[in-house]
Amino acid sequence: MAVKKPENLSFDEAMSELEQVVVELESGDIPLEQALKRFERGIALARTTRDKLDQAEQQVKILLSQDDQAALSPFEEQNS
Repeated sequence: MAVKKPENLSFDEAMSELEQVVVELESGDIPLEQALKRFERGIALARTTRDKLDQAEQQVKILLSQDDQAALSPFEEQNS
């Protein structure tokens, strides 16, 4: 099974995988090279979840803005 890029995962999928990475790293039972690869994956997942949360927060701010006539536009995902 191919591993999806973090940016192609849903927020819930990314969080779930990030939790798994943390458990693996905290166990200390994996070789250093594999631990570094898992750490790198964890960083990418953390960035993805942060970006998705930022987008959701922006959407909420738009929806709660005082201007009831403000036009809403779909979000464009930013590739960092």
